[in-house]
Amino acid sequence: MNTAIFSPNKNPYSETFIQAHKNYLKGEVFYYYGAKGRLQLEGSNRLVSKSKLWRFRFIRKLNKYPFSYIKEQSVLTSLKKNDIDVVLVEYGSHAYNLLSLLKASGLPVVVHFHGYDASVELVIEQCNQYKEVFSLATKVIAVSRKMKQMLLELGCPSEKLIYNVYGPQPEFEKVQVNFSKKQFIGIGRFTDKKAPYYTIMAFKDVVSKHPDATLLLAGDGILLNMCQNLVKHYGLEKQVQFLGVITPERYREILSESLAFIQHSITAANGDMEGTPVAVLEASISGLPVIATKHAGIPDVIVHGETGLLCEEHDVGMMSMNMLKLLDSADYAKQLGTAGKAHILASYNMKRHIQVLQDILEVAIEDSTL
Repeated sequence: MNTAIFSPNKNPYSETFIQAHKNYLKGEVFYYYGAKGRLQLEGSNRLVSKSKLWRFRFIRKLNKYPFSYIKEQSVLTSLKKNDIDVVLVEYGSHAYNLLSLLKASGLPVVVHFHGYDASVELVIEQCNQYKEVFSLATKVIAVSRKMKQMLLELGCPSEKLIYNVYGPQPEFEKVQVNFSKKQFIGIGRFTDKKAPYYTIMAFKDVVSKHPDATLLLAGDGILLNMCQNLVKHYGLEKQVQFLGVITPERYREILSESLAFIQHSITAANGDMEGTPVAVLEASISGLPVIATKHAGIPDVIVHGETGLLCEEHDVGMMSMNMLKLLDSADYAKQLGTAGKAHILASYNMKRHIQVLQDILEVAIEDSTL
């Protein structure tokens, strides 16, 4: 089976779920990245030969077609040359932008929603409520139960919609957590929906009782400088460290010596929401308890009081209390972490995620031949 994956960006560090699709799907995967009109094929210098490119340019000029004709025909020719069986489009908004190309391909299309594309009000409006996307798609994938409900409310036919949570990279299963430090770790982009400032505010109240506790925050984003200023304002420079963008290897090393993973996700003012954060899954399958909010797909994978501790969005006080519960009892932290590892291994591992996705793609091919 030859699968074409269309993604708006090439290998961004925060989109490990797309890299997993590239690496673990069966058969041959062709990765087309970039916005409409600028699509490229990974591992190839050009989509078509120079002679075909000149031919498309001549036809465009002769018929006064728009410039987009050349790129679209180049991609269609590449799909045919690579004998593509099915197309997987990452992000509903990307599928909307590629509608004309996807229709012209005549191939079965699976659209994978991830987060902002199903929640940001302006994006949904610009994509015409995804009416044409839902009509064209053979199957549509949601990564949280909340997202599935939101897509149903937008009009996605229930028979097309499938819930499939991400899986953490298998390397995280091998992490041995020793709870050696009174250390919390949070990783992710510094954006509104991840609300890193709430995490800092919650930690501030913890330090008064545990001055030797530390908080590590990894990642980058528009709120980083504001969070750094907040740490200075609270006088927490010795307890809070900003690590920048770190490698998966470094993340696993930090997980192994930490007390808990922490993230205060919220629904942003523009409606932006998480899907199911991969970092949460990675931390839990490593054996670390998760302290987070009842947001989007987080309560789908973290069982409050059994594998982690959850609070309502914006409830900084309760997040502080949850951090203190683990600082006051390392045994409780170990209990939650052990249960979390077993839970993710049993229900949300990478093998399961890829197998479900593989089955979806194969069904899409079968449906297209009926």
